[in-house]
Amino acid sequence: MVNGGPALARTTGRGHVRTWARRHGAVTALVAGPVAVAVGAAVAATADGGLGTGDGLGGAYVAVLVGLAAVALGWRARARAHRTG
Repeated sequence: MVNGGPALARTTGRGHVRTWARRHGAVTALVAGPVAVAVGAAVAATADGGLGTGDGLGGAYVAVLVGLAAVALGWRARARAHRTG
């Protein structure tokens, strides 16, 4: 999500980091998002206890949600870049 957000934001045209994030942030979000979803799902599937037992189940749920959000942001940023470029 950290890379997909700046890629989706409107450009200001200043700074090297912002330029890099606009160009490559969507692709990074599209690659890292499914990885986060897969790892979060694997942890959730193999957790022995419930929430609050220290097995990482809460973090797994957060990873799945953040991964899905990253995919959505990356997809929208790629679609916007495709329309304008």
